[in-house]
Amino acid sequence: MAKTKFDGSDGRVRAVIERVTPSVDGGRFAAKRIAGDEVIVEADCFTDGHDTLVCLLLWRREDEQAWREAPMAALGNDRWRGSFTAASVGRYRYTVTAWVDHFLSWRHDFARRIEAEDLRVAAQVGAGLIDEAAQRAQGGERKRLKTWAADLRAVTDALALKALGLDEELAAIARHYPDRRYAATFPVEHPLVVDRERARFSSWYEMFPRSAAPEPGRHGSFRDCEARLPYIAKMGFDVLYFPPIHPIGRVNRKGVNNAVEAAPGDAGSPWAIGSVEGGHKALHSELGTIEDFRRLAASAQTHGMELALDIAFQCAPDHPYVAEHPTWFRWRPDGTVQYAENPPKKYQDIFPFEFESEDWRELWQELADVIRYWAGEGVRIFRIDNPHTKPFPFWEWAITELKREYPDAIFLAEAFTRPKVMHRLAKLGFTQSYTYFAWRNSKHELIEYFTELTQGPGREYFRPNAWPNTPDILTEYLQFGGRPAFIVRLVLAATLAASYGIYGPAFELIEAAPREPGTEDYLDSEKYEIRGWDRDAQHSLSDLIARVNGARRDNPALQSDASLRFYPIDNDSLLCYSKSDAELENLVVTVVNLDPHHVQSGWVELDLAALGIDAQTPYQMHDLLSGARFLWSGARNFVQLDPQRAPAHVFALRRKVRTERNFDYFL
Repeated sequence: MAKTKFDGSDGRVRAVIERVTPSVDGGRFAAKRIAGDEVIVEADCFTDGHDTLVCLLLWRREDEQAWREAPMAALGNDRWRGSFTAASVGRYRYTVTAWVDHFLSWRHDFARRIEAEDLRVAAQVGAGLIDEAAQRAQGGERKRLKTWAADLRAVTDALALKALGLDEELAAIARHYPDRRYAATFPVEHPLVVDRERARFSSWYEMFPRSAAPEPGRHGSFRDCEARLPYIAKMGFDVLYFPPIHPIGRVNRKGVNNAVEAAPGDAGSPWAIGSVEGGHKALHSELGTIEDFRRLAASAQTHGMELALDIAFQCAPDHPYVAEHPTWFRWRPDGTVQYAENPPKKYQDIFPFEFESEDWRELWQELADVIRYWAGEGVRIFRIDNPHTKPFPFWEWAITELKREYPDAIFLAEAFTRPKVMHRLAKLGFTQSYTYFAWRNSKHELIEYFTELTQGPGREYFRPNAWPNTPDILTEYLQFGGRPAFIVRLVLAATLAASYGIYGPAFELIEAAPREPGTEDYLDSEKYEIRGWDRDAQHSLSDLIARVNGARRDNPALQSDASLRFYPIDNDSLLCYSKSDAELENLVVTVVNLDPHHVQSGWVELDLAALGIDAQTPYQMHDLLSGARFLWSGARNFVQLDPQRAPAHVFALRRKVRTERNFDYFL
């Protein structure tokens, strides 16, 4: 008979490990967490027969060699759970190991034996296993295990023998020295990226620095931006984001309202980067010097803000790259470079890079060096323009390399594109991602979309950043909804998502005129001209924005997304949802009238048990926007919202507490 060939694996390894979570595409990409988070890992672990299994979670920082171990507990149905704390920013690895533990199997079986002879025979078996554990132990513990084994062989009284075999203290020592020769380890080391807190919770304010001057028509500077910092800080933002701050091309420069030909003095689009003055590592001369930029960044820090820069990997026709590296661009048969197009839109002032160039390695390195340059100037937050129009392998390489050098860096993907493309970019390493929020207006759309974002598989890697407007997006809802529409979208963005942003001052000043009907382009867009803004206008939403951001700052419930939960309300124009901290000590319930034109009312039905509320005890709803307080009782309560007065409630739910003197108050 011919001998059977084996595949080289050890058939004595009996533990099976499956379905390790969190797992992004089977461990191909990293899950994401925040420094200080408890990372909960689960796996299906089982074996043949009835032997006892031991499961351990293995984890380490990527720059460490040795694995750390944490016990996993059985949840039932062969599912196990363990956890570790990701204490610091960086990259981690985790996996699971399991083995059949003969000592624990023996002890479990020994506890069920009754007959004296069975106990004596089983004790001999156990003594052998304990002797083996003693060989793996050291010092005093080795001696105690050897003594235990000897006693199991010597004692004959059944009751005494059983008590000795089930000694908890000695068993705990033996468990420290298991036989792991036949342990199974899940073959995939799952990656984990751990970011700083601002990756999860951030409030962005976008502004064009060239429009920061107090005098209408004058080109603003970094010094002018510095003078605006108290205004922005008062509204409660912690990220100040600038569109590109580099020299703007003169060749094919666009005029106001995207005119193909610029008039003398037209400022051009900041996204048409590069001229004879320099490229992506240079500053627009009228904004100031690098010393002015450094001073602005330092001043922003004193106001509790960080600067975020726009990284747009594209060039104006007169960018130095075009002459110095012609192979980085796509040349047409007529000897000209192919400019950017998104039919019917044409961008004659912008040349895209040719990523299929023979010199792609040098192109990749230079583009990474652009980000590296600004990181060297202290910038740690980058909004990446149109990343979906650049190759996925480039982003995976560049972000991984840059975050190894600057692990606290944050990358926001501006990719309003197909869902799978957006998710792929997040998997590749982008810290946060723009969303479809701007176009989700109905109750059904909002519930469906944010349930997907917070409860779907993407929650492990896709961190949403919700924007009601951008320089490219003036939605129909904002164009026709008036002031209430802006308030509604502000409250939704700031309370549905832990990270959100607005493009200002256009947002707080309720800029709503489109360039032409049926488009989302602004009339007299800042993308093509310097704008003067009356930031002190009476109709400004700046005070309301400050209250919204204050509520976000003061309530941990609004600083993450995982707890988002929607509640029934018998009116399709009203939306109700809650967020809470992990201990249910901080609860925020938001009710929004999605109709910016009419008063709407209805009955909200909260899940009091899920919120930790006694159904028989009244509770107080404190509106963080108006300061009003309402006493609610039971699950069903009535709300009415007039969009002209207050289209939303952001309630802090306060439970009734009784003191020793029987005095009631609300937490």
